[in-house]
Amino acid sequence: MSLVHAAVLALVLAALPGGFAHAADPAIPAAAATTAATIEQPRSFGHVLGDVLTQRVLLEHHGRPIEPGALPTAARIDLWLERRPARIETDAQGKRWLAVEYQVINAPRALAAISLPALTIATASGPALALPAWPVSIGPLAPVEAFGQGDLQPLRPDRPVAALATYPIEQHLKFSLLALLAVLLAWLAWWAWRNMREAQQLPFAHAWRELKRIDDPASPEAWRVLHRALNRSAGRVVHGASLPQLLADAPYLRPLQPRLEDFYRESTRRFFFAESTAAPAEAQAAYPLKPLCRALRNAEKRHRH
Repeated sequence: MSLVHAAVLALVLAALPGGFAHAADPAIPAAAATTAATIEQPRSFGHVLGDVLTQRVLLEHHGRPIEPGALPTAARIDLWLERRPARIETDAQGKRWLAVEYQVINAPRALAAISLPALTIATASGPALALPAWPVSIGPLAPVEAFGQGDLQPLRPDRPVAALATYPIEQHLKFSLLALLAVLLAWLAWWAWRNMREAQQLPFAHAWRELKRIDDPASPEAWRVLHRALNRSAGRVVHGASLPQLLADAPYLRPLQPRLEDFYRESTRRFFFAESTAAPAEAQAAYPLKPLCRALRNAEKRHRH
């Protein structure tokens, strides 16, 4: 009786489909069963270096949506292809597709046939999706040898460079230089007019112009010029005793206080003491009258500007 049971069991197992036999194999779990996937394959021809080939796999099994267990990872496949990160897309009909992209990363010397690799995509429930290898052709970037006909030659002559039209540039440069010259002339005219006006209005600038016309800087007229400038600056007659009032009204002259005090002492000695007339001319001429006037003019200009 046991022999009959064994024979019947053998016949039943032989009649069962192969998928069930795989599921019964303890080395392969039931989830490892695969089913052919619905795939939109890329064009098989006309690809070159840099092209991206996309396989789109429908995430459905017998009309029911399925969820992939793990997406294919980005990796270098072989000499020709690199797989990019996979993504899930939804089309206008609401169907979900798994997009797997491959980029051509090398160029053959002649037209060559390669294959997108076969994949098995595990799903969260149900059989895995099987993607078969898909052959495609890739072409070289350029032929090994030129055709040598007409303009299809190995080397082309240098293309002559057309001369740039320089007339507009020259005109623009000319106008720019003229504008710069006009600005410089206007600035120079303004500077001369300002100096002339200051020489007429500012006391020490006016005195400096007059002193430059006097040949003898030790003459009484030269001393009177500087006295008049100090009087105009103060708005009254200034002498040694009233010098502190001038410095209080014109604080920009305070750094020159020692030289001004010395100027009034020397002026008093020259004009009001009889012994000054007997002093040698060389000693009188040694007083730095012009440097003092120039220092007063510079202080006045700094204060004005």
